[in-house]
Amino acid sequence: MNSSDTALSTAAPLIRLSGVELTLGSEAGPVNILRGVDFTVGRGETVSLVGPSGSGKTSMLMIIAGLERATGGAVRIGGHDFRKLDEDALALFRRDHLGIVFQSFHLIGTMTAHENVAIPLELAGRNDAFDRAQEMLEAVGLGHRLSHYPGQLSGGEQQRVALARAFVGEPHLVLADEPTGNLDGSTGQQIIDLMFSLTERHDTTLILITHDPKLADRCERVVMMRDGILTEPPRQAKPAPKAVTAG
Repeated sequence: MNSSDTALSTAAPLIRLSGVELTLGSEAGPVNILRGVDFTVGRGETVSLVGPSGSGKTSMLMIIAGLERATGGAVRIGGHDFRKLDEDALALFRRDHLGIVFQSFHLIGTMTAHENVAIPLELAGRNDAFDRAQEMLEAVGLGHRLSHYPGQLSGGEQQRVALARAFVGEPHLVLADEPTGNLDGSTGQQIIDLMFSLTERHDTTLILITHDPKLADRCERVVMMRDGILTEPPRQAKPAPKAVTAG
């Protein structure tokens, strides 16, 4: 599969999970992680995924990313049937279309901030990898930290580097798993504001796992995962504006 093979269909929703199941083995027997999940997301939508720890949220994100294989049902991302793609094809798909932001940053400690952000573009064979990486680091307020290593950066700065890396290739889809979980409240708020700003600027689809109700409400949709079952609460109607009377 080459880059042209990973092109996304414009006729289909960006994400469509149909009856997705995930069953893993354990010493006590099979464990049902996901139980018939149906989930559809359009281009440019922002969706928060909430629910108790251990309910299957991260597993669902990993299936959308092609990092975990569903044991049942269908996974179609941008019109591509993930059941028909081998590991190499899935890696190319992630390279071309996907950004991931983890709670624990997942930066490479032996590489500078500049090198960490340039990696996805270098792997794609882009000649402008380091120029684009510098632009993205400047966009997240770290233009002065290009040559610093992760160990020389604060937690908030490391997550800014992770955001720059996730968005540097202008992906169609970004998956964020508790991106502020290791940050204090003030720093976490700055990271969230930055993430939504980048999402809007690049017209990116965002799937966000969070335990924070206020953060979840910043997304256009909120879906709930409980015991491997996904539900979408009815949207709250916004109150109508009060009529203005003359007098």
